[in-house]
Amino acid sequence: MRPTVHILVLAAGASSRMRGADKLLQAVKGRPILRLVAETALASGAPVLVTLPPTSEARRAAVADLAVRVVDIPDAAQGMSRSIIRGLAAVVEPGPEDGLMILPADMPGFSAKALADLISRFRAEPELIWRGGTTDGTPGHPAIIPRDLWPELAAITGDEGGRSVLKRHADRVRQVPLPGRMATLDLDTPEDWTAFRSRPAP
Repeated sequence: MRPTVHILVLAAGASSRMRGADKLLQAVKGRPILRLVAETALASGAPVLVTLPPTSEARRAAVADLAVRVVDIPDAAQGMSRSIIRGLAAVVEPGPEDGLMILPADMPGFSAKALADLISRFRAEPELIWRGGTTDGTPGHPAIIPRDLWPELAAITGDEGGRSVLKRHADRVRQVPLPGRMATLDLDTPEDWTAFRSRPAP
Protein backbone atom coordinates (compact mmCIF):
# COMPACT_ATOMS: atom_id res chain seq x y z
CA MET A 1 0.00 0.00 0.00
CA ARG A 2 1.25 3.48 -0.84
CA PRO A 3 2.51 5.35 2.23
CA THR A 4 0.28 8.14 3.54
CA VAL A 5 1.70 11.32 5.04
CA HIS A 6 -0.55 12.72 7.76
CA ILE A 7 -0.02 16.46 8.27
CA LEU A 8 -0.18 17.60 11.90
CA VAL A 9 -0.69 21.37 12.15
CA LEU A 10 0.49 22.53 15.56
CA ALA A 11 -1.94 25.22 16.73
CA ALA A 12 -2.39 24.66 20.47
CA GLY A 13 0.25 27.09 21.75
CA ALA A 14 -0.55 30.01 24.04
CA SER A 15 0.92 32.86 21.90
CA SER A 16 2.69 33.93 25.09
CA ARG A 17 5.13 36.20 23.27
CA MET A 18 2.36 38.21 21.57
CA ARG A 19 1.60 40.26 24.71
CA GLY A 20 -2.13 39.59 24.70
CA ALA A 21 -2.85 39.02 21.01
CA ASP A 22 -3.35 35.63 19.37
CA LYS A 23 -0.73 35.16 16.66
CA LEU A 24 -2.72 32.41 14.96
CA LEU A 25 -5.64 34.77 14.33
CA GLN A 26 -3.48 37.47 12.72
CA ALA A 27 -4.41 38.04 9.09
CA VAL A 28 -2.31 36.88 6.16
CA LYS A 29 -3.77 37.26 2.67
CA GLY A 30 -7.07 38.29 4.22
CA ARG A 31 -7.57 35.35 6.56
CA PRO A 32 -6.18 34.07 9.87
CA ILE A 33 -2.74 32.54 9.50
CA LEU A 34 -4.07 29.34 11.10
CA ARG A 35 -6.64 29.01 8.32
CA LEU A 36 -4.06 29.83 5.65
CA VAL A 37 -1.69 27.11 6.88
CA ALA A 38 -4.52 24.58 7.18
CA GLU A 39 -5.73 25.37 3.65
CA THR A 40 -2.19 25.03 2.31
CA ALA A 41 -1.82 21.68 4.03
CA LEU A 42 -5.12 20.44 2.58
CA ALA A 43 -4.11 21.62 -0.90
CA SER A 44 -1.17 19.21 -0.78
CA GLY A 45 -3.70 16.37 -0.94
CA ALA A 46 -2.75 14.85 2.41
CA PRO A 47 -5.06 14.24 5.39
CA VAL A 48 -4.74 17.07 7.90
CA LEU A 49 -5.07 17.17 11.67
CA VAL A 50 -5.08 20.46 13.60
CA THR A 51 -4.28 20.59 17.30
CA LEU A 52 -6.20 23.20 19.29
CA PRO A 53 -6.56 24.21 22.92
CA PRO A 54 -10.15 23.39 23.93
CA THR A 55 -10.76 26.93 25.21
CA SER A 56 -10.02 28.77 21.94
CA GLU A 57 -13.34 29.09 20.14
CA ALA A 58 -11.88 31.68 17.76
CA ARG A 59 -9.20 29.29 16.51
CA ARG A 60 -11.78 26.55 16.19
CA ALA A 61 -14.02 28.87 14.16
CA ALA A 62 -11.10 29.69 11.85
CA VAL A 63 -10.97 26.09 10.60
CA ALA A 64 -14.56 24.99 11.32
CA ASP A 65 -15.59 24.59 7.67
CA LEU A 66 -12.36 22.94 6.51
CA ALA A 67 -11.93 19.20 5.97
CA VAL A 68 -9.47 18.87 8.84
CA ARG A 69 -9.64 16.72 11.94
CA VAL A 70 -9.44 18.83 15.09
CA VAL A 71 -7.50 17.30 17.98
CA ASP A 72 -8.15 18.87 21.39
CA ILE A 73 -5.08 19.38 23.58
CA PRO A 74 -6.36 19.93 27.13
CA ASP A 75 -2.81 19.78 28.50
CA ALA A 76 -1.32 22.20 25.95
CA ALA A 77 0.31 24.17 28.77
CA GLN A 78 2.76 21.28 29.18
CA GLY A 79 4.34 22.16 25.84
CA MET A 80 4.42 21.30 22.16
CA SER A 81 5.12 17.66 22.91
CA ARG A 82 1.53 17.18 24.06
CA SER A 83 0.22 18.25 20.64
CA ILE A 84 2.50 15.78 18.92
CA ILE A 85 1.68 12.92 21.27
CA ARG A 86 -2.09 13.48 21.08
CA GLY A 87 -1.87 14.10 17.34
CA LEU A 88 -0.13 10.78 16.82
CA ALA A 89 -2.82 9.04 18.85
CA ALA A 90 -5.51 10.61 16.64
CA VAL A 91 -4.14 9.25 13.36
CA VAL A 92 -6.60 6.63 12.14
CA GLU A 93 -5.15 3.21 11.23
CA PRO A 94 -1.69 4.29 10.07
CA GLY A 95 0.09 1.96 7.69
CA PRO A 96 3.57 0.58 8.45
CA GLU A 97 5.25 3.02 6.04
CA ASP A 98 3.16 6.10 6.82
CA GLY A 99 4.72 9.39 7.86
CA LEU A 100 3.77 12.29 10.10
CA MET A 101 4.52 15.80 8.83
CA ILE A 102 4.90 18.24 11.71
CA LEU A 103 3.80 21.66 10.44
CA PRO A 104 3.81 24.76 12.69
CA ALA A 105 0.78 27.01 12.30
CA ASP A 106 2.72 30.28 12.73
CA MET A 107 4.73 29.99 9.50
CA PRO A 108 3.09 31.83 6.57
CA GLY A 109 5.48 30.98 3.76
CA PHE A 110 4.66 27.37 2.93
CA SER A 111 3.19 26.49 -0.44
CA ALA A 112 1.11 23.43 -1.29
CA LYS A 113 3.66 22.64 -3.99
CA ALA A 114 6.54 22.53 -1.50
CA LEU A 115 4.59 20.32 0.90
CA ALA A 116 3.52 18.00 -1.91
CA ASP A 117 7.14 17.73 -3.06
CA LEU A 118 8.27 16.66 0.41
CA ILE A 119 5.42 14.14 0.54
CA SER A 120 6.42 12.74 -2.85
CA ARG A 121 10.02 12.33 -1.71
CA PHE A 122 8.87 10.54 1.43
CA ARG A 123 6.65 8.16 -0.53
CA ALA A 124 9.63 7.22 -2.70
CA GLU A 125 11.85 6.59 0.33
CA PRO A 126 9.64 6.22 3.41
CA GLU A 127 12.47 4.99 5.62
CA LEU A 128 14.03 8.48 5.59
CA ILE A 129 13.22 11.65 7.54
CA TRP A 130 12.47 14.44 5.08
CA ARG A 131 13.00 17.96 6.36
CA GLY A 132 12.65 21.42 4.87
CA GLY A 133 15.55 23.84 4.98
CA THR A 134 16.88 26.99 3.35
CA THR A 135 18.93 27.14 0.19
CA ASP A 136 22.03 27.94 2.28
CA GLY A 137 21.62 24.76 4.30
CA THR A 138 19.90 26.03 7.46
CA PRO A 139 17.54 23.36 8.78
CA GLY A 140 13.90 24.30 9.22
CA HIS A 141 10.35 23.04 8.87
CA PRO A 142 8.42 20.93 8.18
CA ALA A 143 9.72 17.46 8.96
CA ILE A 144 8.18 14.11 8.00
CA ILE A 145 8.81 11.39 10.56
CA PRO A 146 8.58 7.73 9.43
CA ARG A 147 6.15 5.36 11.14
CA ASP A 148 8.85 3.30 12.86
CA LEU A 149 9.98 6.40 14.80
CA TRP A 150 6.54 7.36 16.07
CA PRO A 151 7.06 5.56 19.39
CA GLU A 152 10.08 7.81 19.98
CA LEU A 153 7.99 10.86 19.10
CA ALA A 154 5.36 9.69 21.57
CA ALA A 155 7.98 9.71 24.32
CA ILE A 156 9.08 13.35 24.00
CA THR A 157 8.29 15.81 26.78
CA GLY A 158 7.99 19.54 27.40
CA ASP A 159 8.14 22.10 24.64
CA GLU A 160 9.95 19.89 22.17
CA GLY A 161 8.78 19.41 18.60
CA GLY A 162 10.81 16.30 17.85
CA ARG A 163 14.35 17.73 17.82
CA SER A 164 15.72 14.86 19.88
CA VAL A 165 14.35 12.29 17.42
CA LEU A 166 15.93 14.10 14.47
CA LYS A 167 19.23 14.33 16.34
CA ARG A 168 19.26 10.65 17.25
CA HIS A 169 18.59 9.65 13.66
CA ALA A 170 20.64 12.30 11.86
CA ASP A 171 21.88 9.66 9.43
CA ARG A 172 18.32 9.25 8.14
CA VAL A 173 17.60 12.97 7.68
CA ARG A 174 17.44 14.33 4.15
CA GLN A 175 17.13 18.11 3.99
CA VAL A 176 15.32 19.67 1.04
CA PRO A 177 16.01 23.34 0.20
CA LEU A 178 12.80 25.36 0.04
CA PRO A 179 12.54 28.80 -1.58
CA GLY A 180 13.46 31.92 0.36
CA ARG A 181 12.67 31.80 4.07
CA MET A 182 9.78 29.36 3.65
CA ALA A 183 11.33 26.82 6.02
CA THR A 184 12.40 29.24 8.75
CA LEU A 185 10.05 32.26 8.80
CA ASP A 186 7.87 32.07 11.90
CA LEU A 187 5.90 34.91 13.46
CA ASP A 188 6.00 34.76 17.26
CA THR A 189 5.99 38.40 18.43
CA PRO A 190 4.33 41.71 17.54
CA GLU A 191 7.70 42.80 16.15
CA ASP A 192 7.81 39.73 13.88
CA TRP A 193 4.37 40.60 12.55
CA THR A 194 5.27 44.26 12.00
CA ALA A 195 8.38 43.28 10.05
CA PHE A 196 6.43 40.72 8.03
CA ARG A 197 3.71 43.19 7.09
CA SER A 198 6.20 45.89 6.13
CA ARG A 199 8.26 43.66 3.82
CA PRO A 200 8.28 44.50 0.12
CA ALA A 201 5.74 42.62 -1.98
CA PRO A 202 7.28 39.62 -3.78
